[in-house]
This record gives sequence, structure tokens and C-alpha cells, in this order.
Amino acid sequence: MLDLERFLPYRLSVLSNRISADIAQLYETRYGMAIPEWRVIAVLAKRPGLSATEVAQRTAMDKVAVSRAVSSLLDAGRIQRDIDSDDRRKSVLRLTDAGKAVYEDIAPQALAYEQRLLGALRTDERQALDRLLARMEQLTAEADRAERAARAAANAAASMP
Repeated sequence: MLDLERFLPYRLSVLSNRISADIAQLYETRYGMAIPEWRVIAVLAKRPGLSATEVAQRTAMDKVAVSRAVSSLLDAGRIQRDIDSDDRRKSVLRLTDAGKAVYEDIAPQALAYEQRLLGALRTDERQALDRLLARMEQLTAEADRAERAARAAANAAASMP
């Protein structure tokens, strides 16, 4: 029988939700933004010029959530949408000065929150956590690639006469 409290995906989800909710208080109170909006701002601060699809891929957020966040941020004047100079069919997103100001206000506080969490761990625990998270990310990426390859092979086989 599944023991939910010991089930890794559940535990990681609960922990992620708690941490995200704590940090969200920073930008919800000040800027009226939800978690998806902050994630879009944070990604675009590091990588300006991404499309909404690329933002969704980098954040592992649902495309609908990214689309809503982008619309909200466009309406608030925190991001702008431009036509990609290399591919005129593609639109790209960039932070406006207002979006940069939000990022510059919130990012240091988010980093300080992270340091409070990590500061409670010993150096060897922090290093182990980093290694384990990297390994789990690698394993899930490999599983995702294998699943996509299997689907492509199944689709190819199904389309053969």
C-alpha cells in the first residue's frame, strides 16, 4: 500500500509548495503577483528574449499557466513582447524597466530566504542535497527523453501500412 507521507513525489511536492508559498508572500503582498508571474520574471531576468513556450520549458510550468502569467505581466507593464529579429514568426519576451525593478527588489530577498534554509544545514548536508537534486534532475530528464522516444517510435510504427 502506498504510504503517501513517505512517497518521494508527494514529499517533494509538499516541500516545494511550502517554500514557494513562503517566498510568494514577498511578491504577492508588494506587487500582487502570483507564483507563475514571479517565475516568468525570474527566468526573463536571466534569459531575456525567450518565447512563452521556452519559458514554459525552462520552468516546467503548464503552457496555460505561462500564458496567463505573460498576459498579466504584459497588462501590468512588467514585460514586453517583441518580434524575434532572427525569426519573424516568433515573439519573444523581455522585462520592462518596471519588471526589472520588481526583480531587483525581490531576488535579493528570495536569495536571503534560500540562505536561511541552507544555512541551517551543515556544509556536507548542503553538498549532499545539491548532488542528490542534480542526480534526480538527471534521472527524470533521462526518463522523459526515453518516454518521448518510445512515443515517437510507437507513432512511427502506427503510421506504417
